[in-house]
Amino acid sequence: MTTYPARPIDQVVLKDLRSADDQGRKMVPVIDDEGGAMLRCCLRRSERGERIALVSYAPLRRWAAETGADPGAYDEQGPVFIHAEECAGPDGDDLPFTNAHRTVRRYSAEGHILGGRIVEEPDGQDGFEAAFRNAFDDPAVALVHVRAVEYGCFLYEVRRP
Repeated sequence: MTTYPARPIDQVVLKDLRSADDQGRKMVPVIDDEGGAMLRCCLRRSERGERIALVSYAPLRRWAAETGADPGAYDEQGPVFIHAEECAGPDGDDLPFTNAHRTVRRYSAEGHILGGRIVEEPDGQDGFEAAFRNAFDDPAVALVHVRAVEYGCFLYEVRRP
């Protein structure tokens, strides 16, 4: 069991995104012919034949609305894959998407970037645990985003335990 659980996109937010995403666009579901898309609703890769959608998501903006933070120019949005219909969410508590280089980006309580760290693929779960522990050793860090190195895509959030 991880000390720092990965947080999928909240079910209430998913319902909103399935209606209109954070760019105001209507969701366009597709059948995944290949499989392998990183689903942010259940934190696993899609399987061939599943009905999914690519939507625009602003994770820091959503967090700021909960906390009253003002991320200013750090507010960004980007593409994420989700199931087109409600799903059961994550199955288990292992950290997802640890099979590639990832960035662990740190944010302050105001929503400003405080730096980050790349976690190498061979480091696996232990590397992420160490990166999260290191991030939260700094009392100024309120949360972290795990992102893909290649495209900078948001994968999931981890909050201070």
